[in-house]
Amino acid sequence: MIKKNKAQIAEFIIHKVGNKYNSTRNLFSEKTMLFDEGSYQLVFNFLLKPFTNLTESYRFHHHADVSLNEMNAYSDSLFKNEGDFVEVSQNIVKHLFEQSTSANIKTGDVMIVKFNDIEINDITTDAIGIFKIENKSDFFQTYVDGDVIELMLLEGISTKKLDKGCLILNTTDADGKYVLSVDNNSYDAQYWIKNFLQLKPADDSNNHTKNYMDFCASFGEEVIKENFGKKQQSEFLAESIDFFKENENVNIDDFKTTIFEEEKHVELFDDYKKQYEAEEDIVLRNNFFVSDKVLKKEKKKFKSEIKLDTQMVIKIDVDSPDAASYYLERGFDDEKKMFYYKVFFNEES
Repeated sequence: MIKKNKAQIAEFIIHKVGNKYNSTRNLFSEKTMLFDEGSYQLVFNFLLKPFTNLTESYRFHHHADVSLNEMNAYSDSLFKNEGDFVEVSQNIVKHLFEQSTSANIKTGDVMIVKFNDIEINDITTDAIGIFKIENKSDFFQTYVDGDVIELMLLEGISTKKLDKGCLILNTTDADGKYVLSVDNNSYDAQYWIKNFLQLKPADDSNNHTKNYMDFCASFGEEVIKENFGKKQQSEFLAESIDFFKENENVNIDDFKTTIFEEEKHVELFDDYKKQYEAEEDIVLRNNFFVSDKVLKKEKKKFKSEIKLDTQMVIKIDVDSPDAASYYLERGFDDEKKMFYYKVFFNEES
């Protein structure tokens, strides 16, 4: 999560990247771009806003030596002012082009930007931004032709959503530079993160918390709901959130003891954990510190609704783990031959 209050654009250039698969070529600018005041602020917010709420970060990776990671090397060159900005930015686009080996990968405009004074974790530093615009939007432009006002259809970049982007920050931990990434057109999961940037998730509490909450959501959907019903799924999700809120440090054995009353549930949990780790190619830590900011963000994704085929919906608050078990009963009506829920309450609000 970054702060952009003091940040400034130091250098900015736009190139066009082609696609090796369909033989479209790159097109390079030879000079950096200057802004007027209005367009500067619009571009500045458009590029940095998607990163202000990110909690997940990455680090550069290479199977042999991280110094051989192209984007790590290019960003080093720009931070140390060891190469010409225009030339290095062109090399970055060439590297991106080399990863464009599928018909699914789109051509687009590539903005490469050097920022000064971006804040992260109470540190003020520089950053290199690489942003790819893949989709254009139609808009109308009016113009006067004699005594008639005409309408012209044009195509341009929408400022509402960034397709792909990354921020490489000039600050490190034991695993290397902080890298933030967004990808709103994830048609190829390998292309941006793994092939172009060659990133791995950071080994920190943010990532561990997110991974475990994603796992709990998946376990609730695929195991608890399928075997025990929606009510039990809602109870499991609410109790999981409550455990994360109450424990600064999560121990998986303590988690299982607290959440599950029966050994068969523990066995299902352990079996699914092995399956999930293999399918997602991750390792879920048995001990980790909870990130409060990730918990607050990710719990919004926990769906705790019971949708019935009679057009009724029961919403359960995931912040109230006892609500479903204390105030909601499920049964079967022999006369109507239908299932039912009984809800207890003191007064309507």
